[in-house]
Amino acid sequence: MRRRILLSVLAVVLLTTLVLGVPLMYTAWLWVEDITRNDLQARLDRMAAEIIAQEGNRGLVSGALDTSAVRLLIPDDGQLVVVYPTPEDSASRVDIGAREVSKPITESLSMGTSGSLRLTVPSHEMRSRQRQAVGAVGLVVIASMAAGTAVAIVTARRLADPLRDVAARAARLTEGDFRPDPRRHGIPELDRVSDVLDAATVEIAIRLQRERALVADVSHQLRSRLTAVRLRLDELSVHDDPAVVDEAEAAMAQVDRLTTAIDDLVRASRTDGAVSGVPISVTDELETVVSEWQRPFEDAGRSLRLAGDYSLRAPVTGSRLREAVAVLVDNALVHGGGNCTVSVRMARVGASGATGDQYSADRDPTICVEVADEGEGVSNDLAPHIFDRGFSGAGSTGVGLALARALVEADGGRLELQRRRPALFALFLASARDPVTIRVDEPR
Repeated sequence: MRRRILLSVLAVVLLTTLVLGVPLMYTAWLWVEDITRNDLQARLDRMAAEIIAQEGNRGLVSGALDTSAVRLLIPDDGQLVVVYPTPEDSASRVDIGAREVSKPITESLSMGTSGSLRLTVPSHEMRSRQRQAVGAVGLVVIASMAAGTAVAIVTARRLADPLRDVAARAARLTEGDFRPDPRRHGIPELDRVSDVLDAATVEIAIRLQRERALVADVSHQLRSRLTAVRLRLDELSVHDDPAVVDEAEAAMAQVDRLTTAIDDLVRASRTDGAVSGVPISVTDELETVVSEWQRPFEDAGRSLRLAGDYSLRAPVTGSRLREAVAVLVDNALVHGGGNCTVSVRMARVGASGATGDQYSADRDPTICVEVADEGEGVSNDLAPHIFDRGFSGAGSTGVGLALARALVEADGGRLELQRRRPALFALFLASARDPVTIRVDEPR
C-alpha cells in the first residue's frame, strides 16, 4: 500500500512539474530574449537622438557625421549601420563597429523617410543568459520534485503504516487474540476504526466466553443423561432374552459413540480448531459411519455403499470427519432417494476449484470424499443457501450442513455441493499418502 500511495503522489508531482515546468522554462527563454531586444531598442533610440541632433533645419546632416557618442552605445563585438540624409546623398551609409558578427541578433529603427539604424550583436551572450534562466527554472522544478517526493514518502508512511497496523489487529482478532490495542495514529478515521475494533474485541471475547460456558454446561448435562441411559441399558444386558441383550449392547455402543462425539466436539471448541496432524485412513474412519447407517437405509428399502482406497490418509480429526459425513448421509436418507454411495479417491483440483478424476503429480495432493444419492437433488433456489446456518427448505433446523462444513473447515478442508441433480456433496482434504499396498474396497 505504501508503494501505491508513493507512486500515486509521485505521478501527480511529475505531471504537475511537466505541465508547469516546461511552459515556465519556455517563458524564461523568451523573457531573456525580450530583455536583450529591449536593450538594443533602447540603445537605438539614444543613437537616433544623437544623430537627429546633428541634422540642420532641412533635416540633412552637413559635413561628416560625428559618431563618437554613438560608438559608446554599441555593445562589444557589435555592428551599427547608420543610413542618414546629406545634401549630397539622401542615403549616406556609415558602418561602425565589427565588420562581421557571428550568429547575429539584429534590431532596426527608422528615422524619418530616408534615415535608419540597424544594430547587430552576437547572440552568444543572450543564449548564455537564456540557458542560465532555464537552468534556474530547472533547479526550482527539481527542488519542487524533491519536496513532492519527501511529502509523498511522509504521506505514504503516515497512511500505510496505520492501515497495516489496523489490518494486523483484524488478523489477530481472527486468530483469537482479543487483547485491546491502545495505540492511535492521529488520523480520525483510522482512530475511529481502532475504537470500533476495541469495542468489538471486548464484545466478541464476552460472547465467546458465554458460548464456551454454555457448551460446557450442555455437554455436562448430555453426558449425565447419557450415563443414566447407559446404566439402564446395562441392566438390560443381563436379561434372559438374547435378542434383548443384543439390542441393549448395540444401544450401549451407540451411547458410547455419542459420548465420544460430544467430548470431541467440546474439545475442538476449546482448541480453536487445531488439527491433530496425525494422518488417519479416511476410508477406515468412514467404515464406522456406513455401518451405523446401514440399518436405517435398509429399513427405507435403500442401500448405502462405501468405495475407497484404504491407502489414502489425511491429517484430520477422525471424529470431525465422521460427524461431517454422517450429516451428509443423514441428509441423503431424509431428503434424497435411491441408493447412496460414499466414495474416497484422489482428486485433481484446478485453480478454479474444479476437480478431475485423476490425480496430477504437479498439484497439491487432495483427497475427495463424495456422498451421492439418486434423488431429485437440490433446487436452484435452495442451492446458494444450502450451507447457511438456520436455512432449510424442508422444515428442519437448518444446522446440519452448516455444522458439517464447519467441522471440515476446522481441519483445513472444504465441503462443496458439486452437483445439484442428483445431489453430490464433496469433501476435499489434504492428503498424506503413505507407501502402503493399495486396497480398493468393493461397494457394500
